[in-house]
Order: sequence, then structure tokens, then C-alpha cells
Amino acid sequence: MILIVTPAAPGSAHGCTHGNGVTARRWAGILEDLGHETEIADGHRPGDHTALLALHARKSADAVRAFHAEHPRAPIVIALTGTDLYPDLDATGVDRSLLELADRLIVLQPHGLVQVGPSLAERTRVIVQSVPAIPPRPPLDDRFEVVFLAHVRPVKDPLRLAEATRLLPADSRIRVTHVGEGRDEALGEALAAETGRNPRYDWIGPVERDRALNVLARSRVLVLTSLHEGGANVISEALAARVPVVASRIPGSVGLLGEDYPGYHPPGDAAALAETLHRAERDPVFHDTLVRHVSALAPMVDPANERRAFAELMAEVTGHCPPSEASGR
Repeated sequence: MILIVTPAAPGSAHGCTHGNGVTARRWAGILEDLGHETEIADGHRPGDHTALLALHARKSADAVRAFHAEHPRAPIVIALTGTDLYPDLDATGVDRSLLELADRLIVLQPHGLVQVGPSLAERTRVIVQSVPAIPPRPPLDDRFEVVFLAHVRPVKDPLRLAEATRLLPADSRIRVTHVGEGRDEALGEALAAETGRNPRYDWIGPVERDRALNVLARSRVLVLTSLHEGGANVISEALAARVPVVASRIPGSVGLLGEDYPGYHPPGDAAALAETLHRAERDPVFHDTLVRHVSALAPMVDPANERRAFAELMAEVTGHCPPSEASGR
């Protein structure tokens, strides 16, 4: 049985209900489909485990060390998140000796290989987070809806989009629907106040995943204002829905969208963000260009690719190769 460890989110009973836990559950499903048994936990659990898959090197460090002490010969795989990788491993407090215990490391987009450095790159595998195709939904007729799918915490720079909406021309039809849980009290209070006074901004708080994806599927643009990302799942969701992305130009997003993607703005620059959004609203050629880019990238998030990557990874660390993978089906 493979133990999958994901750190619990603040205020949650279990890490599987938030953030990395969503990824953990998807990965558990993939591993089970490949013939492995799995157990998900928010820390080390003693037991007859054959391997460890830990999300977040820094937050799961104690679990990794405890697992290694109990199962010194069992393979360990550590998935490095954005707050592990950026701005760099030393600045984020990742213990490099911990990474030496890992048989393999996972990063969620190719730029992550640059961040781990040459000494670790050989043991690192890129696995892009997958999302099944999301059917389009009719956009709202009374607005140019922009969706912001982000929990309220500093690394997401959640006030930047609200600031940008206040810089738009008076005749702009842009309206923001912000979906996400309040994780930071001060930022949450600021966004609640913004929603009360800014007719262009509506923070609706957390909603069920299906509802969030429905909002995404009807939106004209998805915005990502993050200061750091390891490989944002929301970009995978936008690609699966073929919804254009307007993103801060950070390595984690460039690693997914490409150097030549035309929808970037400098991190923290509300004026540049407002300009890009207004262009997407008013310039159909620009909007269509964004659509073509995300449509061309959509195959990257096909679930078959993530499954194949995990089959190869587990074959490397355990020698277990499911018959369907070995036969090429």
C-alpha cells in the first residue's frame, strides 16, 4: 500500500479537502487504477506501506523522515509545490538533506527542473496536473465575466485584480466573479469590503468544485495574479475548458503556458493587468489569439498523460508495471 501524505490546510479537519489534498485524491485514483492500494493522510501513519508519496517537501518533512525510519528500504517520492520551489529551495526553508531521502521528486511544470538544480534534476520528473475536458457553457450576456479561482492568501496576491478593476474605463463591461476560501483574515476583510463597494467585483467565497468549474466554463477570461506557483491546477482547468488565461508572468505559469503566451502581465502590476483585461474585452482578435493558444495547449492536461507519467514513475521506483501500460494500451 502506498501512503500519500498531504499537509492539512489551516482550519481544516483533513488536508484532502483543500489545495494539495485535491491533487492527492486525484493521484490516489490514478495509482489505484494502475493497480496500487493507497492511503491518504495528513501526516505519517505507521503501517505496512510499500512506498510514500508526499506532497510539499517542507510541510511533509516530519512525515518523510518518520516513514524512512520505519521503512528504510521503501521508495519515497516527494512532490515539490510552489511554496517549496519559489523563490528558491533555500529561501523557502526546504531541507536539502530531506530531498536526498527521495528516490524521485515531482515538479508540476518544466521550469521546476531549473529550480531544483542540476544535482536533483536527474531524479526529478515533470507531471502536469490533468483535468478532463470541461464542456463550454453560454457566457452571461450582461457582462464580460472574468473568473478568479483563488483562495485568499498572500501568495495569490488577491487584491491586485480588485485594484485593476478600479482602473478600467467607465464603459467597460468587465465583472469579476471571485471563487475561493478566505484563508487570511485581513485580506478577507479587504475583499469583503471591496465586494460591497465595487460593482465590478464579487467575491462569493468557497463553492463546490462543480459549481466553480461551471463558472469557469461560462467565463470569457480566467485571471491568475499569483506571486509564486509550482504549477497552478487552475491553469490546467482553464486549458481543459479552453478559457483564455491572463496571468502574472511567473516561472510556474510560464512553465505551463510557454514563453510566447500573449496573456501575461508583470506580477503586482495592477495597471498592466487592467490594460490586458480591457484589451481582451475590446479586441476580438486578441481574445481569439488567447483562445487559440489555450486550445493548442489543452492536450497537455489530458488525464491519459498524467496516468502515463505515473505509470512510468512507479515502474522506476517499484518495478511495478501494470499490464495495460506494458502493452502500450
